[in-house]
Amino acid sequence: MSGQPGPGATPTLRFLGGADSVTGSRFLIEFESTRVLVDCGMFQGYKVLRERNRAPFPVPPDSIDAVVLTHAHLDHSGYVPALVRDGFDGPVYATPATTDLAGIMLPDSGYLAEEEAKRAERRGYSKHAKPLPLYTAEDAERSLASFVRVDFDTPHDVGRGIRFTFVPAGHILGAAGVRVEVGGRSVRFTGDLGRPHDPIMQPPRPLEPADVLVTESTYGDRSHPTIDPEDVLADVVGRVVKRGGVVLIPAFAVGRTETVLYHLSRLIDSGRVPDVPVFLNSPMAIDAAGIYQRYPREHRVDPQRFRRMYELANLVHDVDESKLLNLRGGPMVILSASGMLTGGRILHHVAAYAGDKRNAIVLVGYQAGGTRGSALLGGATSLRIFGNDVPIRAEVVSIDGMSAHADADELYDWLAAVDVPPDIVYPVHGERDAADALRARLQRQLGWRARVPEHLETVRI
Repeated sequence: MSGQPGPGATPTLRFLGGADSVTGSRFLIEFESTRVLVDCGMFQGYKVLRERNRAPFPVPPDSIDAVVLTHAHLDHSGYVPALVRDGFDGPVYATPATTDLAGIMLPDSGYLAEEEAKRAERRGYSKHAKPLPLYTAEDAERSLASFVRVDFDTPHDVGRGIRFTFVPAGHILGAAGVRVEVGGRSVRFTGDLGRPHDPIMQPPRPLEPADVLVTESTYGDRSHPTIDPEDVLADVVGRVVKRGGVVLIPAFAVGRTETVLYHLSRLIDSGRVPDVPVFLNSPMAIDAAGIYQRYPREHRVDPQRFRRMYELANLVHDVDESKLLNLRGGPMVILSASGMLTGGRILHHVAAYAGDKRNAIVLVGYQAGGTRGSALLGGATSLRIFGNDVPIRAEVVSIDGMSAHADADELYDWLAAVDVPPDIVYPVHGERDAADALRARLQRQLGWRARVPEHLETVRI
């Protein structure tokens, strides 16, 4: 501990992130002499949010005793390297699969940040003479030594009077809800909640009673389309291939990539779409495939289908191979990160192919406000990429049905099935409209006490 003023005799919860946005999940539990941070995410989207990543952490990193991660997506884990670099020296608790995924995702995040900073300096499109990455690949590698594996359903003591347990949440490999027992009270964090009938992941564990519930609300104001996403994908790939075009699919390297490959393999094997070349241009997604094979009980895909998913794709490893794809032309499908077009190799492909109306960009996940993906959904006719305005003439298609997040009805049904309602619910990790829609629904239909918290607000547990 740093000796800074902090925890007191009454357990409290501070919303250091995720309280007014769909990214940057960070929730601080304080009790007596202990501080535990649940999730340590990176803010993404609007610049005003991204600037929070550069601000000093709201409490001194060396005053935090432990970090508990719900899962490996960067908006929940991506700030860990910076926290460790700036003085945090405690354990980072995560499930075994989350720990394995973080081992590839965090160094990749640091590497991409370094590359972006170098490119901005070289091309002169940063306002800083010497732009610096949020953290480096070396920072990320160093932070991995802090990870401690904790299995699902295994209570683990953290300091005096605080215990946590990981509960399966679906969503992606290793994803967990977190139950925290502190000072005689219980707080349940949903993390990102998966779907009951996801084609890849197992469903989330039913909700058990807790005094305080902190729930995600990403899709709190909308339902996923009832149309089969496989039908939509078949439609768009079929018509783009017919006109000799390129299908660009920005997808999160962990979670969404597997879902897209699953559907594409089924469509090609059944003859519903032509046997078009498919390129998986994401080294991290290729590495993640091996991790999925280590944890067969956490997902639904049988070994034969899993092998077929990756046999289908031409795996792109190095940068030269990636650059050649931009010269190849269609017909072909390119699947690459990042899913919200915030960075990664997909940006080079968009710059190469988005100007041709024969091509298509297929969005298969949530697009946070302020991202390039969100701009495309809003009808943007150009995107700013690497300091240039890239015209968008390609067809833009959104397939919401591939989301790994529970939608409004799935989330409500999961919450409403609990035997004993919580004393209070805090909807977080959603845009303001989504979080408030969930709050209102819980109050009106279930009679629960619910309130959307403010950024940096502190509440008693």
